[in-house]
Amino acid sequence: MFPAGGILAGIAQVLLLDTPAVEAFLLAFLVIVVGLQGLWAFLGHYFRPDEIAAFIGWPANNPFQKEVAFGNLAFGVLGVLCLWFRGGFWIATAIGISVFMLGAAIVHVKDIRETQNRSPGNAGAILWTDVLTSLVLLVLLGLYFL
Repeated sequence: MFPAGGILAGIAQVLLLDTPAVEAFLLAFLVIVVGLQGLWAFLGHYFRPDEIAAFIGWPANNPFQKEVAFGNLAFGVLGVLCLWFRGGFWIATAIGISVFMLGAAIVHVKDIRETQNRSPGNAGAILWTDVLTSLVLLVLLGLYFL
């Protein structure tokens, strides 16, 4: 849902605002895929932790969910702030979320290999979103700033 929103917002910026493509897609991914998705993830991990844990295939009643919630909130806020802050702020936000998401992907893959946990929140679209979002952000970042 959020990656599709980032793609549509990038296309809209290019077509309607004549924004250069790399800038348009980088901004759209930072604001929508990092920002709005981060805020959404915060809501789930904070207010519905047991349901999210079940979706991932992990045990319920774990206070760690609240810690993950605040990590998502932090990146969500940073992503939305990319609307107003540019330059190094974009670099820091993209690199920070990429480290977080790739780290999460590694944990999911390890869990799949060690416990065969193939729950949708562990082995499904979330895993691919973690990897692909990070790669897209880092490529766009390189194209924009290098």
